[in-house]
Amino acid sequence: METDGIVGILRQTGPLTGWELLERSGMEALALWRACRGAGGIRMERAGTRYLRLDRSVEGYARLSPSIRREFLTYTVLGAEEGSGEVAERARRLRAEIAEISRGKFELAREAVASVTDALPLWEEIRERVCFIIAGDVTYGMAHAVPRPEISTGRMVRGSDLDIIVVARDDVPSAALAALDEAILRKKHYLLVHPNYQEEIDYLVKTLSRVREQLEFDSFSHMIASKILDEGEFLFGSDAVFGEVKGLVGEMGIPAKIAALDARAVESRREAEARLLGPDAAPDGRADLGLFYTSEEGDEIY
Repeated sequence: METDGIVGILRQTGPLTGWELLERSGMEALALWRACRGAGGIRMERAGTRYLRLDRSVEGYARLSPSIRREFLTYTVLGAEEGSGEVAERARRLRAEIAEISRGKFELAREAVASVTDALPLWEEIRERVCFIIAGDVTYGMAHAVPRPEISTGRMVRGSDLDIIVVARDDVPSAALAALDEAILRKKHYLLVHPNYQEEIDYLVKTLSRVREQLEFDSFSHMIASKILDEGEFLFGSDAVFGEVKGLVGEMGIPAKIAALDARAVESRREAEARLLGPDAAPDGRADLGLFYTSEEGDEIY
């Protein structure tokens, strides 16, 4: 389809997301993105936030999320140039929808861990020595509700998972941590299979000693753990333990290390977009698909 045809669709329909335009145009996603980026007469506005992910398959490990493809299809609003006000309004509504999904998932996570601890007899004994931290899409205000299969079971879940890190002081008995782990696992199963939820919790229980070890930032898994602890927000439990975790993150210089990786990811995105739009791009796009999207949009959790 020529650019004039794309502009014609947008004039007829009003502002559309990338997905909506893809469906109406019948084009392949990369070709449509290229056409829209290179065309006059089209107004594009991004509603989402770009943020760092760590990826073994990427040189230097740093890339931005969402991928170019997902950002274009899910978080970009397009319209005819003369309808820039309508594009801005549609983008505003899309931002509000994303923020509401993120808030809803945050509250669900808080309710889930509160119900876990309420049912745990030993919670009162350890509550001042344990904190729950939420990380991932929710902390960036970028949670989504697009159905997707959960990796281990294949069950469909409602969009972004709930990344929860449980950190306990070293003097919490191992038996208590095991009981807490088992209780969270039961809640994970309940939320996964219950038709009213179909939500995935991805969680890990660790001690402050383990946190200190991971903040050495000396392996790929430790880098991911450090990033998660840096971005994580307080969810439930002990404010004091959460403060200790954030204190350790700062002492180990993690924010500066993450900022450096983020800068590298931003530059890599700029280079990828330039390559995809440049004269040396593969005509059929196949050689460049690795720049356009990633095979794995989910974070590992350590």
